[in-house]
Amino acid sequence: MTTRPRTAARRAVLVLGVLAIVASACTGPQADEPPKPGEGAAVCGSTQRGPAQPPDDAVVVDPDVPADLTTATQENPAGTTFWLATGTHILGNGEYDQVAPKNGNTYLAAPGAILDGRETNRYAFTGKAADVTITHLTVRGFVPPVNEGVVNHDSGAGWTLEHNTLADNAGAALMAGDKQVMRGNCFRDNGQYGLNACCGEITDVTLERNEFVGNNVDDVEADNPGCGCTGAMKFWDIDGADIIGNWIHDNRGPGIWADTNNNDFLIEGNLIEDNDGAAIIYETSYNAVIKDNTMRRNAWVTGREFADNSDNFPVATIYISESGGEPRVPARTDQIEITGNTLENNWSGITLWENADRFCNSAANTSTGACTLLVDQPKRCSRPGITDQPLYDDCRWKTQRVDIHHNQFVLDPDVVGCRVLCARMAVLANFGTFPDWSPYQGDVVREAITYEQDNRWHANDYRGPWTFLAFDTNTSITFTQWRAAPYQQDAGSTFAPVSE
Repeated sequence: MTTRPRTAARRAVLVLGVLAIVASACTGPQADEPPKPGEGAAVCGSTQRGPAQPPDDAVVVDPDVPADLTTATQENPAGTTFWLATGTHILGNGEYDQVAPKNGNTYLAAPGAILDGRETNRYAFTGKAADVTITHLTVRGFVPPVNEGVVNHDSGAGWTLEHNTLADNAGAALMAGDKQVMRGNCFRDNGQYGLNACCGEITDVTLERNEFVGNNVDDVEADNPGCGCTGAMKFWDIDGADIIGNWIHDNRGPGIWADTNNNDFLIEGNLIEDNDGAAIIYETSYNAVIKDNTMRRNAWVTGREFADNSDNFPVATIYISESGGEPRVPARTDQIEITGNTLENNWSGITLWENADRFCNSAANTSTGACTLLVDQPKRCSRPGITDQPLYDDCRWKTQRVDIHHNQFVLDPDVVGCRVLCARMAVLANFGTFPDWSPYQGDVVREAITYEQDNRWHANDYRGPWTFLAFDTNTSITFTQWRAAPYQQDAGSTFAPVSE
C-alpha cells in the first residue's frame, strides 16, 4: 500500500502548518483567548505515550507470543485491563483472526506497542461488546474490504479511543458506535477512510482533537465511480455528533462528509486544509451548526477537474446538498447555521444545492432505499399521495433554513491558480425532469431553494473577485445584484474585490 505523492508546494504547506500548530500547542492560548481551530491536534508522530509499566491489576500481553492478545482476551473476564508491552504484536495467520473484546475491557499500550495485521488479518477489534477502551496503541496493516473497518468493526456502543495511531490500513481504520468518544488519535494514510460511522441507532459521537491526514490512499472512488465513499471521514444516519478541534488535512477526497439522514451535528473549531475535495459536505441531512472553523486550500483538485471538463457546477468548500433545518426533527438547532468561519484560498465558497429529481422513492435518489426522516416508508412517496400535503413537502430532502453569517471569505486567484469557475457562492437547483410521475418537475425546486426556503446570507466579509450564482448554473451575478431584488442576500456584508 503506498501513499500518494505530494508536490513540493503541498509538502511545504504541510510542514509550515505542522510547525504553526505545534508551536501554538506548546505555548497554548493566551489568557482569555479562545483556542485556535485545530489547536493541539497535531498528534501524528507525537501521540501521548502510554505507561511504561503495567498497572497493578493489568494482564500483560507479550509481543513475543503470537496471538497472545487474542488468547488473553478469551481467557479473562469482562472488565479486564490488558497492558500491551513494547514491541510488535501479531494475531493468527488467518484473515479472520481478530480480537473480540468483552464488555468493559481496556487495552492500554506501552510506548512503542504496535498491533500489526501484516496485510493478512482483516480486522483488529470486532464484536458488539460495550464500553471498550483502547489507548496509546498503534494499529496498522489490516485489510478489511471497502466500507468495512479495522477497529470496532461491528460498531459496539460506548467505546473510547484516545491517543492511538491508526495508520496504513485498508478500508476504514475505525467504525463508530453509539456514544463513541475519540480524542487525540492519529488517522493517517488509510486506504479508504480514517473513520466510517454507519448506520442507524448511533447517537452522540464525539470526535475531538484528532488528526486526519492522507486518507483514501487507495483512491477508492476511482474503482467505484460515483460511490461517494472516500475522504477523511464519512457519516451515515448518525443522530448527534460533535466534531471539535480536529486537524483534517491532505486527504484525497472531502474532509468531513455527512451523507443521508444525519442530524444534530456540531462542527466547531476545526482546521480543515489541503483536502482534494470539499472541506465539509452535509448531504440529505438535517440541523447542524458549523462554526469557528478555518478552511484553507480545499477542493483545488476537484475544482480543477470540473474546470478542465468545462463543467460549470460551483464546486464548494462547504457543500450543503439537499440538507436543511427542520424543527420537527429534534436537535440543538432547527437550522443549518454557518457562522464565524474563515475560508481562505479554497476553490470557492458555499454552495446550497438541491437536486429536483432526488427525493424519497425516486430512482434518482442515490441514497438507495432511504426515505426522509419525516416519512416512514418509501412507498408512501408515490402518486397520488405525493402530490398533496404533507407528503408533497415531506418526501423531499430540502435545502432550507440555512443561515450563513459573520464568516470571512478570502480568495486570491494567483494563489489558487484559477481565473474562471472559482471564487463563487451559490444557491441553486436543476430543472426537474425525472421520474415522469414526479410532482417536482420544471422550475418548482429552483424557485423554492432560491426564494422560498429561508436560505440567507448576511453580515459576511468578502475579499477577492467573488461572483454569485442563483437559481441555476447559468445565472452568474455581481455582489450588487446578489444584494438587490429578487435575491436580497448579504445584508450588512462587506465586499472588497481584491484580497487585502
